[in-house]
Amino acid sequence: MSKTTSLEKSKIRILLLEGVHQSAVDTLNAQGYTNIEYLTGSLPEEELIEKIQDVHFIGIRSRTQLNEKVLAAADKLVAIGCFCIGTNQVSLPAATERGIVVFNAPYSNTRSVAELVLAEAIILLRGVAEKSAKAHRGIWQKTAKNSYEIRGKKLGIVGYGSIGSQLSVLAESLGMEVYFYDVVTKLPLGNATQLGSLQELLSTCDVISLHVPETAATKDMMGAEQFAQIKQGAIFINAARGTVVDIDALCAALSSGQVLGAAVDVFPVEPRSNDDEFISPLREFDNVILTPHVGGSTMEAQQNIGYEVAEKLVKYSDNGSTITSVNFPEVALPAHANVHRLLHVHRNIPGILSKINTVFSENNINISGQYLQTNEKVGYVVIDVDADYSEVALEKIAEIEGTIRARRLF
Repeated sequence: MSKTTSLEKSKIRILLLEGVHQSAVDTLNAQGYTNIEYLTGSLPEEELIEKIQDVHFIGIRSRTQLNEKVLAAADKLVAIGCFCIGTNQVSLPAATERGIVVFNAPYSNTRSVAELVLAEAIILLRGVAEKSAKAHRGIWQKTAKNSYEIRGKKLGIVGYGSIGSQLSVLAESLGMEVYFYDVVTKLPLGNATQLGSLQELLSTCDVISLHVPETAATKDMMGAEQFAQIKQGAIFINAARGTVVDIDALCAALSSGQVLGAAVDVFPVEPRSNDDEFISPLREFDNVILTPHVGGSTMEAQQNIGYEVAEKLVKYSDNGSTITSVNFPEVALPAHANVHRLLHVHRNIPGILSKINTVFSENNINISGQYLQTNEKVGYVVIDVDADYSEVALEKIAEIEGTIRARRLF
């Protein structure tokens, strides 16, 4: 259990790694957060452990690994900003156990990913990838064989979230028939049709595009069995997560001609830096577009991500709001004058709120405002009290069994 009180903004230390966009720095500076260390790359684990010990907020992208060992050293850390969609580089259970809120940017780069996928579908349907590779080797392959328009083709989207649904709209505007499969029922956009099973989608569609998160359920969801079900001569695209596709099974499907062409932006193992060699059996195929995890890497997307995540960190620091947090209950909070705001993060077990209220009752402390949200693991209580009693209240609620973190925000 950790207990801290509020700090002046200039004393809140922020570490931004991996060259997050300048818009993040500008947003933080504009709100008075100027104590920022900015690094263009990621850090080796031991160096990261050393740096994170005195940091209150950290901003990362996909390379920095905030595992349990690293977070165990982060005694002052209160929030993590993932300037990307994915959060699998963060041990969410470890962060939650320590009362550290985690934010990401689930919407800011959706257009960039959708545009790349659509462009790859066009290139692969026309056989451009293979023709280009051969032209680079001096081979002139002028033919219409296996070259198709995108209009009228059936697009199958696996995972109809923010990226999948945007891809759906763009693809339909180019004349594609759009189908999707999702584990939950979703409202289709436009004329898209939800299918009842992955197998039905694979056997129906000319282009298959994956847009699912990395979970235990999605690991190797496209294996030999699934590629055998895919429509003969289909195009396959993965811009989701590297672990969702069995690469050897994809190679076999490409070799047999079951899959006519593929585009892959994410891989089970990726180089840690641009100086490391990229190794994959897919390199041998001319009809495969390989990109270095750049689906969301456009200047527009990175700028928007910088704004989005930095604003979430500011709101959490300024008033305790946790809207769109990936590991905390979501609470939107108003600003209150002439009060002190206490934050209490606790394990979601019965009786905690009752014990908190008993503390205030027994000490004759008036509550000006109280906000509570829980998820399956933690509860998050925000309490506004008269300034004269805030230290007494904080000390008492920090002693309640089940408390993960209690601190005064302002």
